Amino acid sequence: ELEKNMEAALRIVVLGRAARNSANIKTRQPLSRMYVKTDFKLPDVLINIIEDELNVKKIDYIDDTKCFVEYKIKPQLKVLGPKYGKLMPKINVALNELDGQKVVESFNRGESLILEIEGRKIELLEDELLIEKREKEGLIFSEDRGITVIMDINLTSELIEEGFVRELISKIQTMRKEAGFEVEDRIKLFYKENKRIAEIIQKNNDVILDEILANELIEGDFPPQAYAKDWNINGEFVKLAVMRMRKCD
Repeated sequence: ELEKNMEAALRIVVLGRAARNSANIKTRQPLSRMYVKTDFKLPDVLINIIEDELNVKKIDYIDDTKCFVEYKIKPQLKVLGPKYGKLMPKINVALNELDGQKVVESFNRGESLILEIEGRKIELLEDELLIEKREKEGLIFSEDRGITVIMDINLTSELIEEGFVRELISKIQTMRKEAGFEVEDRIKLFYKENKRIAEIIQKNNDVILDEILANELIEGDFPPQAYAKDWNINGEFVKLAVMRMRKCD
């Protein structure tokens, strides 16, 4: 049972990563929510692991995807054009104004679509129309073998800031390695030449200090012995430098 659950969890993670990739959103950027449609339920401990792996705050199970998609209804011009001629522009306008979800539901019940154009009742069948299904704005679907993953990619200012913090921490950890520091070495971090990054560092001071094993975060010029590097962090250019603390510091 454990092996079966782990395999299912892995499939969900793969689909979640595919959704992120299709939206061009890095894993270090937190997302608020993900929805999963399956015919099984995983234990909470595995859901927590998936949330960590995909960097999403919350995963919800759903029974169907109806409320996550929208339908665009268009006429099959080759079929309806010869039939209705000059009425086609008005038919097209009427189709644009319809609730696509309700139209699809009526077709699923075996009903036809009735429009009234210039006092004339027009009956349209499903095969006379083009029905385009697409996810609602801000959602990305990924599906495979009975599992559907829907990623909410709407980013609040709080999520964006958290994404910057994670990117900063990753870049600083890279600098620690490049500078040859030991894992347990305490450091000082210096930063300059970007107001937005400076504000984010100051606002998230405690988190960054803890994650990078720093005693101080200092805005301003770098000491000559510090290891410095220029970075582009989510489109923000900043200069960072790290310096190992001396034992007596």
